[in-house]
Amino acid sequence: MAAHRVVHATLKGSSVIKEIAIGLTLGLVAGGLWKMHHWNEQRRTRTFYDLLDKGEISVVVAEQ
Repeated sequence: MAAHRVVHATLKGSSVIKEIAIGLTLGLVAGGLWKMHHWNEQRRTRTFYDLLDKGEISVVVAEQ
């Protein structure tokens, strides 16, 4: 029986600076998207309550 050789990937040294930069970039992008989502939700909520205060919309179903 021939012994099977397993080829392992050899690490040439991980670049800690590169990993930190990639992690920081991904974190900032994800944080920016999350913040934009919350700004959009805040704008929608503010618009809803402004229309409600002006009487343009109602949360009570009109009787027919």
